[in-house]
Amino acid sequence: MLSLEQAAVAGRLHPCSAQARAGEIIHLLGPNGAGKSTLLARAAGLLSGQGEVRLDGRLLKQWAPKALARRRAWLPQQQPPPGEMAVWHYLQQHLAVSPTSEPLLPPLLRAFQLENKLARSVLRLSGGEWQRVRLMAVLLQVWPQDGQPPGVLLLDEPYGGLDVAQQRALDNQLGAFRAAGGTVMLSGHDLNHSLRHAQRVWLMRRGKLIYQGEVETVMQPATLNVVYGLSFRRLEADGESWLITEESG
Repeated sequence: MLSLEQAAVAGRLHPCSAQARAGEIIHLLGPNGAGKSTLLARAAGLLSGQGEVRLDGRLLKQWAPKALARRRAWLPQQQPPPGEMAVWHYLQQHLAVSPTSEPLLPPLLRAFQLENKLARSVLRLSGGEWQRVRLMAVLLQVWPQDGQPPGVLLLDEPYGGLDVAQQRALDNQLGAFRAAGGTVMLSGHDLNHSLRHAQRVWLMRRGKLIYQGEVETVMQPATLNVVYGLSFRRLEADGESWLITEESG
């Protein structure tokens, strides 16, 4: 669905090749400064560089802007509110890209607990509220509806600023998006969250994509030791696996 072919950004991202398939959630993991945000922005077509990025076999630059916006949505790690406008107006801008997603408005408003925030200015939201509005907007933008092909979500640290309940709400919505055929690529830092919610993991270090594969293959102590420079252990408890560092044991 989305492929990177020796994609690179000078001084920030070494050439890397990888594919994101329809109906999967990929987590990008690695230390701060590993290049996760750069890779996501390059995949979104928002950073120029070497190599190629393709969506459905076509170069991103060959897509008309509106058609690309219907298929690929990008959530930067930080984004100031765009000015004095109501939450409803902000969401409508994303719905204008994909009007068929309008039936999703009520369930997403409930899921993210935003039903009583529609008339509020985006400048008067808390950090967590603004994050939830942004997440809802990109989901509306590319959620497949009425025979539309599935979309791609590129999310840079989407769980930032969310409490435990809202993290669970986001997990549920990303799972539903995946079940509808959508593809999710997101960056994060919680290894145990990735162990439970990702289908594949890409591990990065110093601007290089050094490991990629299924969760059970990649999320092994020996591999993580190389990436983070720490000693990890994997524990089994109550039918689940947990990753801990030797120091925390």
